[in-house]
Amino acid sequence: MERKIMSLGKSSMVISLPKDWVQINGLKKGDSVSFNIQRDRSLVIYPGALKKSEPKEITLSVGSNEEELLISQKILGAFLNGYSDIILTSEKIFSVSQTKAIRRMAGRLYMRVMEADAKCVYIQNLMDESKASLEQAIQRMHLISRSMIEGAISSLKSNDIELAKSVMSLDDDVDHFGFFILRILRNAAQDSALATELHVDPLDCMDHQILVYRMEYAGDYASDIARHIIMLNGAKQKIPDEVLSIMISTGKEVLELYIKGIEAFFSKDVAAAVDIMKYRQTMDKAEMEIATKSFTGPPKSSDLVCGICSIRDDIKRICHCAFSMAEITVNRAFKASNAESSDLCELNEQK
Repeated sequence: MERKIMSLGKSSMVISLPKDWVQINGLKKGDSVSFNIQRDRSLVIYPGALKKSEPKEITLSVGSNEEELLISQKILGAFLNGYSDIILTSEKIFSVSQTKAIRRMAGRLYMRVMEADAKCVYIQNLMDESKASLEQAIQRMHLISRSMIEGAISSLKSNDIELAKSVMSLDDDVDHFGFFILRILRNAAQDSALATELHVDPLDCMDHQILVYRMEYAGDYASDIARHIIMLNGAKQKIPDEVLSIMISTGKEVLELYIKGIEAFFSKDVAAAVDIMKYRQTMDKAEMEIATKSFTGPPKSSDLVCGICSIRDDIKRICHCAFSMAEITVNRAFKASNAESSDLCELNEQK
């Protein structure tokens, strides 16, 4: 459907609205419409005043013998798909373990239990996504995951069990931010007005989602390193010095790559991204050296060999997270330019 632009006076340009669209929305002469300028420079017209989307509500049925994991995943799925009001109902009554699972998942998602009885629990999200800063939330998530990697490498070097426990305790915090950011991105991908407020477009949503997953994985791998440090300590097993030194030096280099990966993503620094990807051969060489030294020399217990291999693999996986960030950075740098987007945002604010 096309419309020709007509001149109205000396400075105004107008187009006519499609008759079918006017009738469907019950509009008449003198009524107002609202519009929103998108990041791709398109114009979205809304009938009447632009209204804030109403909170979405969903009711989830919980079986009497339903496992806690499934209940948690149901709540998470509803949360990520933009539901702000989640009502859980039981066929009979919730078991103690089911009630704990519901409250635990609500806490992880920063949702609040508003009403509860033996057969029904009503939880609500009280956060306003439109007022969130996407970049700030990602940066905060990055700071936590970064501190986890730093702590894991430091505890590996000094065999600091308390530090390793502290690293593991931060895993939930990374997940909290991850869930919140993924909810925002999924909503923005479906709501053009929210996407405009957050200064993102559909491609941005995809790129940021991959980034968030990589940061979450990096936190998981750091937590796993800490867990194996604790396990080896409990089994009174010590990593040989020649293996430990390679692990620590490689871990420090991987941490630097991970930090550079985040910085390159936001600055769209292609050169820095390429430098990160060049580290693949160095990582493969370090991995092989750790494996070789682990299976040579005096016989080692199965606990020690398994612990060394697991920590080695976790360091490599964190490195691969940095590689993935670098690849996204290159892809983002060559997508269609949105240089006009900031000007469009200013126009929207002036409406």
